[in-house]
Amino acid sequence: MAVTGILLVLFLIAHMLGNLKIFTGAVSFNHYAEWLREIGAPLLPSAGFLWLQRVGLLVAVLLHIWAATVLALRARAARPVRYAHRKKVQGSYAARTMRWGGVIILLFVIYHILDLTTGTLNPVGDPARPYANVVADFAPGRWYVTLFYTLAIVALGFHLRHGVFSALRSLGQQTPRGEQRARAVALVFAVALCVGYLVVPFAVLTRLVS
Repeated sequence: MAVTGILLVLFLIAHMLGNLKIFTGAVSFNHYAEWLREIGAPLLPSAGFLWLQRVGLLVAVLLHIWAATVLALRARAARPVRYAHRKKVQGSYAARTMRWGGVIILLFVIYHILDLTTGTLNPVGDPARPYANVVADFAPGRWYVTLFYTLAIVALGFHLRHGVFSALRSLGQQTPRGEQRARAVALVFAVALCVGYLVVPFAVLTRLVS
């Protein structure tokens, strides 16, 4: 669970930084997208690196879901008889909605691939014009796409907040002061990543990027 989570977080950071290149203009952003296709050439074919990355991410996601399922089943098996009366679970909203947040994120990833990777759901849908694809996707007339994107990123933020906090606790932040540090680091990281992802669609929606 932890290893696959770390791999996915590293990808999220790299992907966010790549998205932010849209503020450098269409030429630079399109050049960046083309560069991603040519990484490893001539050893790898065109887009070979991207396909290796996609396969690796798919394996990481499947293993992450598998680990989450195993942990949930173990937790249920540890208490086969339901409590007659169960007190309210102590913990953050992020912790209590971890599984549902994961489902929302998975559904969004599927939509995101069909939208900006394959171009099936994108108004432009031209892999040679990634800048135009993004601008068309989050245009003011398609505010509902931005809304869905925002909801998914917020769900991701909750997921990351709890995941990073749990990871830091597992790494030894067991004292009350250590717990406070872990909560602060997890919150700052989750908020920073969410802002980094949301600034792009809202820049397009408000025509700061066009």
